[in-house]
Amino acid sequence: MSNSYTMTFTAGPEHIDMNGHVNNMVWLQWVQDIATAHWEAVASAEHQAAYVWFVLRHEIDYRGNVRQGDTVTAHTFIPDPPQGARFVRCVDFTNAAGKKIVQVRSTWAMIDRQTGRPLRITREVAAPFLDQASASDSSSKS
Repeated sequence: MSNSYTMTFTAGPEHIDMNGHVNNMVWLQWVQDIATAHWEAVASAEHQAAYVWFVLRHEIDYRGNVRQGDTVTAHTFIPDPPQGARFVRCVDFTNAAGKKIVQVRSTWAMIDRQTGRPLRITREVAAPFLDQASASDSSSKS
């Protein structure tokens, strides 16, 4: 189990906008892709069957961009324990030179698959995504 997850993405022609670099919507798609991959790699099968995630907010800081054929490394992590049904997930994208070029901070809500309603994120769901210090803080707040 890991409280962080890394993937690489390569900008194809379908990702490029009229300015010749990766379109803003593509960055959001990549955020969703890495968040989904992290959930599928770390969460138990029981939790994956019971819950889905819904984005409430994205905050994006652009410090650079990439062009067609360029590869970026995305690193995602959960910086803090959940607050009720909400979890903040961060994704940092670095270019081939190791420079952080895009940073995303997203707020996600956990949804019960059966009812479609938000649910409080339990200690068991959160623990695999938090570092040990955060997991301990989360358990004292439950």
